[in-house]
Amino acid sequence: DQVFDHIDTDILTGKYEKGALLTESKLSEELGVSRTPIREALRRLEQEHLIEESGKGVIVVGIGAEDVEDIFQLRFRIEPLAAQRAAENHNEYQLSLLKEAVEFQEFYLAKKDADRIKLMDNQFHETIYKMSGSIVLYDVLLPLHRKIQKYRKVSVSKTIRAAASVAEHRAILDAIIAGDGEKTYDLVEKHLLNAYEHIVTKG
Repeated sequence: DQVFDHIDTDILTGKYEKGALLTESKLSEELGVSRTPIREALRRLEQEHLIEESGKGVIVVGIGAEDVEDIFQLRFRIEPLAAQRAAENHNEYQLSLLKEAVEFQEFYLAKKDADRIKLMDNQFHETIYKMSGSIVLYDVLLPLHRKIQKYRKVSVSKTIRAAASVAEHRAILDAIIAGDGEKTYDLVEKHLLNAYEHIVTKG
């Protein structure tokens, strides 16, 4: 699992660019593990369509612009619903995690620390998925959110968009605390649209 997570993250964050050739021997040496876990990790990555076999090794497929478009189209339709349910179904522990994510984002925004802003962004969205109370929504949304890591990191590296995103998270948090499902739905819909426009049209 650790080997899989490591390679998966390196692909999704752009360390291994699309078209890069990966071999078991190269990865084994780089990660300091035997070929057996490397082979199993590559099999799982192929199942997720992040790599494909070439005969000389595996080629990184990664996530392209068309994939990002599809991911956002799915999130537009599903994520506001999950957030609306989160406003109606949350417990105090989940709410504390959501507050923590926003407060840390505000702290790291002041420090201009894009990596930690992204980590807290992960916590914010994952917590909302859990708060929805639906395993189905959680299982669909979490991998979609993870698959655009590289694009989200670039986005939060830009101070203006990072500040706007954190402010949007604060507004969503306030709506969830108030238990206002309809407002939460609308705010998340707008948040996703803003993120989409920034990533897809502005890069």
